[in-house]
Amino acid sequence: MRKEPAMTNAPEQDSVHRHLRTTIDAAARNAAADGGPFGALLVTADGREFTAVNRVTADNDPTAHAEVCAIRAACSALGTHDLGGATLYSSCEPCPMCLSAALWARLDRVFFAADRHDAAAGGFDDAAFYDFFTATPEQKDALLPVRHVALDTRTEPFERWAANAQRTTY
Repeated sequence: MRKEPAMTNAPEQDSVHRHLRTTIDAAARNAAADGGPFGALLVTADGREFTAVNRVTADNDPTAHAEVCAIRAACSALGTHDLGGATLYSSCEPCPMCLSAALWARLDRVFFAADRHDAAAGGFDDAAFYDFFTATPEQKDALLPVRHVALDTRTEPFERWAANAQRTTY
């Protein structure tokens, strides 16, 4: 994994601060309207911006976090699943699901304002989700039992994928 250098110039820092303020303003408006207190802004390499807010309760979708919604909006508008070169700004530290979505979308960087401890103090404690990935099997079972069942046909989808000459790789 590459390590991102610290911001070294004032214009970049000003831009990051401006984008983060945009996410905080969106999150605050959403919270005042009975939505989740989270906002995100995705900026593509060519400067296009996609702002989103948390829509978990509005859409009855537990995956509709602001970061995921911003990624979905950008992918849909741009007609691609690869957002390489883009930067994600979030009003709060992305949860493991949102970080995974950022990785799958091939984003270049993520900046956030509030951290996971600020979120926990506000009633959004994701510690169990972060801890899941470093937990013992017994600790994982207490949160979410996950079992591997090795059926004989388990690799058929991958074999068909490999045989499909028109497949779109990602």
